[in-house]
Amino acid sequence: MMAELFNGLHPVVQALFAGIFTWSITALGAAMVFINRNVNLRLLDGMLGFAGGVMIAASIWSLLLPSIDLAAELGGIPWIPAAIGFAAGWLFIWGLDKNVPHLHIGLPDDDSKDTEDSRHRVTLLVVAITLHNIPEGLAIGVAFGAAAAGFPTAALAGAIALTIGIGIQNFPEGLAISMPLRRLGISRMKSFWYGQLSAVVEPVMAVVGAAAVVFASPILPYALSFAAGAMFFVVIEEVLPESIVNRNIGQAATGFLVGFLVMMVLDVALG
Repeated sequence: MMAELFNGLHPVVQALFAGIFTWSITALGAAMVFINRNVNLRLLDGMLGFAGGVMIAASIWSLLLPSIDLAAELGGIPWIPAAIGFAAGWLFIWGLDKNVPHLHIGLPDDDSKDTEDSRHRVTLLVVAITLHNIPEGLAIGVAFGAAAAGFPTAALAGAIALTIGIGIQNFPEGLAISMPLRRLGISRMKSFWYGQLSAVVEPVMAVVGAAAVVFASPILPYALSFAAGAMFFVVIEEVLPESIVNRNIGQAATGFLVGFLVMMVLDVALG
């Protein structure tokens, strides 16, 4: 059904709608603040682990493997664009992480020493999740751009599977920002607002990613692996440490494995 809705649309428009969908799931997670002020930490850690598993599986099946296959179809050395793009994406997010002040949710953070002021703390929390969402939006846009390019290894169904997977893992991200804000004494409405605001970057970056590969198709293998490298960095440096800070390692590990399995099945079944 989703494929029918996307068929016939320009890939940039497809990416925009996909980004709006993933943003809406983040907003849904943030809206849980209206139901409860607190969340079970074991459940949250399991959900964060799940998010990490989805992102890693999506990076492999929806981004890295298609990057290698596309490079081979274009007549190049298959691993070179994947390696260069992956390293570039990782270094890009690493640079943002080092130079943009933000607060790691639930973790003692060197950047948070002067964050007693709640407004400053809110800003740092929102920036943290926004950094998570930049590579996710790029990945969605690049996937739809790849499908529009007509390569056999890049199908519209695969881009939709990636969108669904990222949407699923966005739910705990919205929850992970709105609940801490509520515990800081921020109102429910403001906690929800800041939680959903962190994902507004996804539709924007989805459009950027789709436009880049539509108008410059030779960069496609590099763009796919760039998004993969960025997502890997986010998972390893941010998501997984946050999922085990409360020492619920079993829940986080189980969530990761389930998330990986779900995204793998989605991508293979739909792609």
